[in-house]
Amino acid sequence: MKGMLFVPTDQKDAPGGRQFGFVPGDLHYENGVITAVELLNEADLSAQEQETYILPGLVDIHLHGCMGVDFCDSVLQDDDTVLETMCAYETSSGVTSICPTTMTYDEERLASIMRKARDFTGSDHPLHDRVIGVHLEGPFISLEKCGAQNPKYIQAPNLAMLNRLQEASGGLVRLVAIAPETDGAIDCIREGSSSFTFSIAHTTAGYEIASEAIKAGAKHVTHMYNAMPAFLNRAPGVIGAACDDKDTYVELIGDGIHVHPAVVRATFSMFGNSRIVLISDSMEATGKPDGKYALGGQDVFKQGSKATLEDGTIAGSVTNLFACMKSVISMGIPAEDAIRCATINPARSIGVDKTVGSLEKGKRADILICDKDLTLKRVLASGVECNG
Repeated sequence: MKGMLFVPTDQKDAPGGRQFGFVPGDLHYENGVITAVELLNEADLSAQEQETYILPGLVDIHLHGCMGVDFCDSVLQDDDTVLETMCAYETSSGVTSICPTTMTYDEERLASIMRKARDFTGSDHPLHDRVIGVHLEGPFISLEKCGAQNPKYIQAPNLAMLNRLQEASGGLVRLVAIAPETDGAIDCIREGSSSFTFSIAHTTAGYEIASEAIKAGAKHVTHMYNAMPAFLNRAPGVIGAACDDKDTYVELIGDGIHVHPAVVRATFSMFGNSRIVLISDSMEATGKPDGKYALGGQDVFKQGSKATLEDGTIAGSVTNLFACMKSVISMGIPAEDAIRCATINPARSIGVDKTVGSLEKGKRADILICDKDLTLKRVLASGVECNG
């Protein structure tokens, strides 16, 4: 498969050292795995091949639902087709790896959701390997910054509970949201960071507490700017603490609703292109017409590209990650940076970059074929054509 390949352009292994860009090449794959990446000269490509841009499948590590279903619906509505629906839509949209994300519920309900995910990934469904992990967004968050999460189920961090949920999931839990100022949070992070990636989220934490959490092992920030204190000149908060630590990844919702374009540009200036993780944070209204939907048991109203609770609180996004990536590009971010932040960065942030996230030998043949304007033309998932 010849075209302009989005691949590493240097081979440094230091964090953030590798750069990515489009180069002429020929991509080979067999039995669902990339077998070779052959770099060429532009003269080796036909005119049509020079206009063909080949990307790795996108990796969304924070999404709740789409097409009228929510990840938690698998239990709440006893629906075994929820993950199938999510995976089918996301894959056809160019998002070939997902971490379906929970809302804040009690342990019993979360454990049931984990078992549903375990059963799907362990099945013979053709889309079962699209799910690369599970993201727990709650219940270990701040009441004051709960956003669209249901405050009824918020509780203090509990590592024993996390381990039980991990067992129920069959080891799928990759990312755990946590408010570091809550009782026991720092100890939970310190003791559990070898088993879980903790993400500072839905928090009132200032710079000092956030820095302490990062030192304890929290190396991720959930939908930065949203549900946390603002970045101020004498109170830099979570954002300042994350910027100071060069190993911390930060999520950024790229839908143009949650974060102003000027702030998106400033974030890339502050954090560079190696630590930002573009996410959709999509909810069940994604891919559906305007109307009334639900998120975490609460009514959500979709109008155009915006979804809100009844009181006007923004409630997740209604944009898939591929559209978010293109939105960020339209804000003035170089395409190479935006693509990196939707592919290899999220894969690295949760430790699955040996399998997905880039077009490299030995990785899964998740391949997007686009034109030079990055209009999606074809999707291959593990080398198999996806017809949407």
